[in-house]
Amino acid sequence: MSRLRRREALWFYLFASPWIIGFVVFLLGPMIASIYISLTDWDSFTPPKWVGLDNYTRLLTDDPVFWKALWNTFYYAAISVPLGLVIGLWLANLLNKGVRLRKLFRTLIYLPTLVPLVATAMIFKMVLAPSGPVNDGLGLFGIPGPSWLLEAVWVKPALILLSVWGAGAATVLLLAAMKGIPRELYEAAEVDGAGPVRQFWSITIPQLTPIIFFNLIMGLIGAFQVFSQVYILTKPVGGPDNASQMMVPLLFNEAFSFYHMGYASAISWLLFAVILVFTLIAFRTARRWVFYETEVK
Repeated sequence: MSRLRRREALWFYLFASPWIIGFVVFLLGPMIASIYISLTDWDSFTPPKWVGLDNYTRLLTDDPVFWKALWNTFYYAAISVPLGLVIGLWLANLLNKGVRLRKLFRTLIYLPTLVPLVATAMIFKMVLAPSGPVNDGLGLFGIPGPSWLLEAVWVKPALILLSVWGAGAATVLLLAAMKGIPRELYEAAEVDGAGPVRQFWSITIPQLTPIIFFNLIMGLIGAFQVFSQVYILTKPVGGPDNASQMMVPLLFNEAFSFYHMGYASAISWLLFAVILVFTLIAFRTARRWVFYETEVK
């Protein structure tokens, strides 16, 4: 390397060093430490005791709560993520029309994503109360409202309903992508006799697939890591009969309620493996349905 290149490299590492140090100290280091902790029995007060793969064996073979939490997390992700994508796409398509006050509607739809999740959860706790507005509205039609957060059958639908409240973020991204679709494509489709529905499925959807794919990946990761909603809305954490127990709340309970740090670390790595598998599956299947303008197939 020339003297100038060495100087440029030195300045690069100098300016990048805060991020590199932060990554090593606060992310990479704790990750490596958690691998070791997951192989021990440690309560954070006494020296860790090496147990090998016992924590993983116990999780996979002798812990029914873990499997229930895993199933609940799958259930939540399988419904909340597609539902959020569909609602976001529907709202973006409506806001893309030339309607009056559309700027106001865009602001109102995105506004819920700016409200802290804790505040939103507390509001939903009042809305979904047995004598709350939702049950009062159902009562107008003669439908007896359930105890949303107190019944095992309804607690997961209540959490899914709360997740839909944040569809504004996906809506904004999809709306921005819609604005970038060339108008010439729609004009050519109109000349060929395609109606609005056909144009939507043959032009709009393929052009939006990169944004849909991004929202899908981020939604999957966020759904598998759901915590605040469960922790705030369900008491005890996990709801009746662990009907809403998710992976991260289970990890939190094991680590900070029972001080099973090794066991909690094992849960975290199994959760990491699950998220990694589903993310890889999404990337592998993306080749079949995600369209990029610059890509030649």
